Amino acid sequence: MIIPAILENTWEEIEKKLIICGEFTKTIHIDFIDGKFTNTTTFLEFEPFKKYSSYFTLEAHLMVEEPIKYLDRLSSAGFKRFIGHVEKMSDQVEFVAKGEVLGEVGLAIDLQTPIGNIKVSLDDLDQILLMSVAAGKSGQTFDNSVIEKIKTLRSKYLGRIEIDGGINDQTLMLAKTSGANTFCVTSFLFKENPKEQYQTLQSLLFVCCLKKTFESF
Repeated sequence: MIIPAILENTWEEIEKKLIICGEFTKTIHIDFIDGKFTNTTTFLEFEPFKKYSSYFTLEAHLMVEEPIKYLDRLSSAGFKRFIGHVEKMSDQVEFVAKGEVLGEVGLAIDLQTPIGNIKVSLDDLDQILLMSVAAGKSGQTFDNSVIEKIKTLRSKYLGRIEIDGGINDQTLMLAKTSGANTFCVTSFLFKENPKEQYQTLQSLLFVCCLKKTFESF
């Protein structure tokens, strides 16, 4: 699955991209950064998203300190998926339990963070997000070191493995064949003709799945 990801400082820019993405997808990944997880910040108000919550499945990627503090407000604004980073989370069990009540829940780990830093049962998670760049800024180059992490995680976990950072028409296939099945895309998508770029990536996924099906016979 290809999910457009939005990382912006103003509601005006976010809304502009939401309107564009409404032409070709029903799922959106929104990055929230508080300046404590990294030295960057994003738009951190949630109420404006409510007007789009009946159209999109809204996924919140919380690159923040103690992400559990944001869950109730995100839920009230119509978000249905909640992904928190383990690096700034004091109680993973509590975060997952609360997220499960409100919708779907996942944990994220930064590029240099080991999978072993996830301290809850993997079976309790709807998804696990692996950063393929250092968290906090779009436009970075995909780091191949994430490939072994994807393979290791897939050997232990049957759920949704989401990759975030540097995804394009080349790195998508590398991550897909390693075991990932969901891909957040920002720079490649929005640099030109987002609908066409999205369709290009979707076609690549389709071909990959078709090839795998034939190889299984």
